Amino acid sequence: MKWNWGTGIVLAFAGFMSFILYFIISVMVDKNYDYDLVTEDYYGEELSYQESINKLKNAENLNENLRYEHTADGLVIYFPETMKPEAIGGEILLYRPSNKHLDFKTPIVLSGHSLLIPEDKLVSGRWDLSVDWHYENTNYLYKQNLIY
Repeated sequence: MKWNWGTGIVLAFAGFMSFILYFIISVMVDKNYDYDLVTEDYYGEELSYQESINKLKNAENLNENLRYEHTADGLVIYFPETMKPEAIGGEILLYRPSNKHLDFKTPIVLSGHSLLIPEDKLVSGRWDLSVDWHYENTNYLYKQNLIY
């Protein structure tokens, strides 16, 4: 068989298309590239977005907002000292962007003005902390990205 320009161009295109198809198939099959939506009910959460904005504004208007501290026992979340702990309720969500299986929620049950999330529940790395809480018929939301 004689090689000429036409044969070389056809073989180059065929090789390039084969490489692209191999790359697309390998990425689609590989579980390392399996990405989900940020949350399971993405569109449902979008509808309640204005409510979240109102809660964030309520939290910004507080004289003393929530704060957190990394201790040897775990992550301690401090609530405002001016509020009665027994009147505070809600839920804490710790979201792990890199692994949805590490996400967890915990209810807010206070005896003092702080809540401890134990060290064994947290893996070192980046977490998104979201505290959705209420006090005397006012809803608040505190969001923070943290490196644990």
